[in-house]
Amino acid sequence: MSDNDGMRADWANKDFYAELGVGKDASQADIKKAYRKLARANHPDSNPGDEKKHEKFKAVAEAYDVIGDAEKRKKYDEMRSMFAGGRFPGGFGGGGGTGGGFDLNDLLREHGGQGGLGDMFGDMFGGGGFGRQRAKPRPVKGADIETSTTIGFTEAMDGVTVALRLTSDSVCPECKGTGGMPGTKPHICPECEGAGFVVASMGGGFSINETCPMCGGRQLVYDDPCPVCHGTGRGHSMRTIQARIPAGVKDGQKIRLRGKGAPGENGGPAGDLLVAVKVRPHRLFGRKGDNLTLAVPISFDEAALGGEIKIPTLGGGPVTLKLPAGTPNGRTFRVRGKGSQRKDGTRGDLLATVEVQVPAVLDATAKEAVESYRTAMAGKPLRAGLFEESS
Repeated sequence: MSDNDGMRADWANKDFYAELGVGKDASQADIKKAYRKLARANHPDSNPGDEKKHEKFKAVAEAYDVIGDAEKRKKYDEMRSMFAGGRFPGGFGGGGGTGGGFDLNDLLREHGGQGGLGDMFGDMFGGGGFGRQRAKPRPVKGADIETSTTIGFTEAMDGVTVALRLTSDSVCPECKGTGGMPGTKPHICPECEGAGFVVASMGGGFSINETCPMCGGRQLVYDDPCPVCHGTGRGHSMRTIQARIPAGVKDGQKIRLRGKGAPGENGGPAGDLLVAVKVRPHRLFGRKGDNLTLAVPISFDEAALGGEIKIPTLGGGPVTLKLPAGTPNGRTFRVRGKGSQRKDGTRGDLLATVEVQVPAVLDATAKEAVESYRTAMAGKPLRAGLFEESS
């Protein structure tokens, strides 16, 4: 028998009613009253240095933890009624201690326990220091999946639904997730005794629970593992989903789609799908935050004399831009509400930057006109200030 079983047996032999000084038919209120009285009388803060009272305080706390709880008390009484006087026959040594081949674990199995002494006491006290209870498999959220998609510039502005083909982890189709060869039966994992986890010491008196390395947390193992998944219970699946990319998405942005990832285990929720979006550049428009940008070529006379010009917008009709006389090269004009859509439904602006174009070739008429302009401006040299000495 293991050390844990010996500890559980030690608890089973204690008379918690006698420890609290109440009868077996005492009400829960009477048990609570007796515990409070004894706890106050033996509390370590009230009795510094009195080890005897310290031990008594621990004992009454143990007793109240069991029979002070109606459900635990019921199971405790049922366990004690199985043995005369609440004592286990033959003690707990060897294979049962009777010398006649008596095995206590076999006796407990006859009373409904599948795993013997450990299962009975683990179930009775909920694993809270009395032994590990075999827990039901815990729901596990599915893994997140990452993928990518490329969309057009206009699609990024307006939003678009795209088809995504995904490869994800899933339940093995051969063994249905059990990890065992179809037709074979599992047995309790000997490593974790069906708990699904093992206790790992961290040093300094601390320990943590870790997923059992033998059963992977499934609590059961097969002698013959599934030939397809090699005992993991997992496989791969291909599926196509329709994913909505919201309006205003930026190049390189990741979109999280809840519940579109790998399926969960033991009834757990599916993971999420993370879609990295790449946006193809536009021939005319660029982007700066929630605003669109546009380079607008203008002629020298339009910049000098001013005027009205039409410029395009993304996904809409053209708008008229008014240029004041003397518009410098590189000036930016703001067209309200013609930019990218924001999360609140409003739109940014269109930033139109003018670029004065210099013709590479002039015909005779244009050349004569420019020469006349040069003559008119001869008395106003532009670079005179470059040669002035600074003070």
